[in-house]
Amino acid sequence: MLLLSIDTLNNIIEYLDEDQNSLHSCLLVNRLWCQVSVRILWRSVWNYKTLIACLPNESRKILYENGISIPNSKPPIFNYASFCKFLSVDQININIEQLFKNHRYFLSYNSINNIYMITQEIFKLFMNQITSLKSLSFYLFKRDLIIYHTGAKECLKDLKELRCCTDISPEFFHQLSQICHNIQSLTLSFRGIISNGLTDLISSQKNLKYLYMLQFYNYENLNDIIISLTKIPNTLIKLSIHGYGGLRYASLSFISNFTNLQELILSFYNIDSFEDFKILQYVRFSKLESLKFQFEFPRNDLLIKFLENNGKNLKEFYVNKSNEELNLAVIKYCPNLRKLFSEFKNSELDSLKMILNNLHNLESIKISYNEEGFNEKDLFDILVKCSPKNVCELILSSSYKKFDLLPNELESFFLNWMNRVPRTSLSLIIINFVISDENKKIIEKYINLGIIKKFKIGY
Repeated sequence: MLLLSIDTLNNIIEYLDEDQNSLHSCLLVNRLWCQVSVRILWRSVWNYKTLIACLPNESRKILYENGISIPNSKPPIFNYASFCKFLSVDQININIEQLFKNHRYFLSYNSINNIYMITQEIFKLFMNQITSLKSLSFYLFKRDLIIYHTGAKECLKDLKELRCCTDISPEFFHQLSQICHNIQSLTLSFRGIISNGLTDLISSQKNLKYLYMLQFYNYENLNDIIISLTKIPNTLIKLSIHGYGGLRYASLSFISNFTNLQELILSFYNIDSFEDFKILQYVRFSKLESLKFQFEFPRNDLLIKFLENNGKNLKEFYVNKSNEELNLAVIKYCPNLRKLFSEFKNSELDSLKMILNNLHNLESIKISYNEEGFNEKDLFDILVKCSPKNVCELILSSSYKKFDLLPNELESFFLNWMNRVPRTSLSLIIINFVISDENKKIIEKYINLGIIKKFKIGY
């Protein structure tokens, strides 16, 4: 029998990181397999009943004195809490509430306080047992959690990812700012008030690489947040900002501080949010590879100037609405694109043909069309005749309409694609379309022939 070292076994089982069923099977092989796989399985909390059984006597006493009885059980085989690397306070709270409904743990019935107290004690358990938490998520839970007790500093000092709302108590943010200086990924959901301590947390970061900001309300003044962002080092490589509804985002000028950006996503419904593009159009982002505007986008003159300065290194460009002038600028200034998403009208299919004939590195094309009477046959003819040789993904998006291509026209497209030199299999993704049964049968036929390697209908 082949005996594996613990390091080799660990490397093998690591591949099952996201497959809980297989990891659970590994627990049953033998003691060594169990020791290795349990550490991976419990990086995220796996079983809340087991977790409650891990609570120390001190916590059980506190809970009992407040009318919460934890059933006696055998001591856990492992110190499960110490294995955890990814914590969601909301998930802890939700799962404790579910246990509350399913088990008679409580001597008195005050569900909100009981759930809060158990969540608090479990959080203390994690703070005392985890030596290096990697990710903390905190959105819906609206009550303070104690993070300034004995183990918090050791647990949180190497925190790499934080996802939270801005209305958590100032004290919570302030305590984090004293402990966590090396967060690499920060997601901020701007809901309701903005706690004062948030600026302290942002300003204290030394190596922030990924910043995601989601704004759900209009704020009269985000200057303090913007100022705190300008104080951090130029380490950001991905910035994603989303303003929902008709919100106007406060300021984008701070983006000019982060010239090492590799990916920039700006998602606004309000075109006024791009006022600061008057400044950004002149800034050079020498490492920028991906630029995405998911709804509105800057004025043509501003965006074209930005592409003139930054388009050469772009590999991905996403613009939800387009026009012929912008399409021609993409050809001129973005020669190395591999992924392109743009909207086309019947009158703009010639510019699509020009794009396909000139952007020789394209691998993925996403085309949106929302015009009544759009000529899908002409579109497919252009795609099969003009697509660069490396194109292997086609994404079509429209506004909840029937896919009008006739079955014989669709089959003709696949036959012509099959005869391209060199032959490449195609991933076909259809978004917001209703597809006839006849066309589905043709797609299935060419999946079986290997011409389509992946087919997906999305909404």
